[in-house]
Amino acid sequence: MIVKVCGMRHPGNIRQVASIDINWIGFIFYRKSPRFLFLDHKEMDDELPAACRQPERVGVFVNASVEEMIETALQYKLDYLQLHGNESPDVCHTLYKRGYSLIKAFSIATENDLIQTKAYEDKAAYFLFDTKCEGYGGSGKRFDWAVLSSYTGKTPFLLSGGITPGSMEDVRQFQHPRLCGIDLNSGFETEPGRKDADKINSFVKEIRTINSPKK
Repeated sequence: MIVKVCGMRHPGNIRQVASIDINWIGFIFYRKSPRFLFLDHKEMDDELPAACRQPERVGVFVNASVEEMIETALQYKLDYLQLHGNESPDVCHTLYKRGYSLIKAFSIATENDLIQTKAYEDKAAYFLFDTKCEGYGGSGKRFDWAVLSSYTGKTPFLLSGGITPGSMEDVRQFQHPRLCGIDLNSGFETEPGRKDADKINSFVKEIRTINSPKK
């Protein structure tokens, strides 16, 4: 199972979390987010040296231009681009054609919200299903995962939104053939952007015992 920890922004804390057995570490490049990454790319190299390729780096964008995303990806040595806004299938296709691996996020409340995913098949490597809320980004609340039984697409997805240290049993019980991972963020924070590395480490150790689809 892929484990992504998102919304990292503090020196030291980035190194702490990167040392845990996670697959992806996420950085938010949306200025209105309280987890906006304030480190420049040179400071990032101090936190995650170029030789360190695990965890892989995910850049989160909201309605940014293709040029901005590409420039940021090059500067910060991003492995994945996560599009968390209203980016069109054409924008995704353009980035995909240029060789970028994409994660397209969708805000979910009901089964009807899954209809939009059909236009993005073959245009993203992964989908991320987050809780529907006002504005962009997470609400810290969990949507009803039962609605995902209606998802019949072929693109693998990550669960996001409201996952906390107390969510382990719910994660264990959730079954879907396209589930490939989970996204951890505010449920493991001591303040916006600062993660409790011990809680993440304990959660990840337990999650690794779940027999789920591999990356």
